[in-house]
Amino acid sequence: MLRFLIAIACTALLSACVGKPALEDDALSARQLNLEEFFDGRVVAYGQFQDVFGTVRRRFDVEIEGTWDGETLKLVEDFLYEDGSTEQRVWSLQTTGPETWRGTAPGVIGEATGEERGDTFNWQYTIDLPVPDGTLRVRFDDWMWLLSDTRILNRAYMKRYGVDIGEVIITFEKQP
Repeated sequence: MLRFLIAIACTALLSACVGKPALEDDALSARQLNLEEFFDGRVVAYGQFQDVFGTVRRRFDVEIEGTWDGETLKLVEDFLYEDGSTEQRVWSLQTTGPETWRGTAPGVIGEATGEERGDTFNWQYTIDLPVPDGTLRVRFDDWMWLLSDTRILNRAYMKRYGVDIGEVIITFEKQP
């Protein structure tokens, strides 16, 4: 048992040392991400969750219908998981400044906050995430990069009790 606890402690320590993106990182393109433009309309996404050891635990597809009314970006996300289960999450996002956002969705604790900078968006929130055997309260540090006019790469770091538990990787594709 002691070896198991030491292994967990070492894994947590090592995962805390892994580098993560920052809004201050050098821009790799001259693209400008505008969430309200990209997500206004139909977007499809493909993703997976992998644990801190790199094991892929869950895959999913998402159909997203977004509407921007000049003040609120509403995103209706319909998830279809590889096991056949489904989930819907409805986000309501508002700008709080030229490059800053706040948002809410069922299950989100308080408000999500985010900032756009160039082709990058960082979004952070705590959510009671539905999992096959209940819910799991996790903290997301969500990073999006505009790869082209029609594609965003998303990497979300997940923590529970301040310890890394895994990542979600998603590609978003804007539909015509």
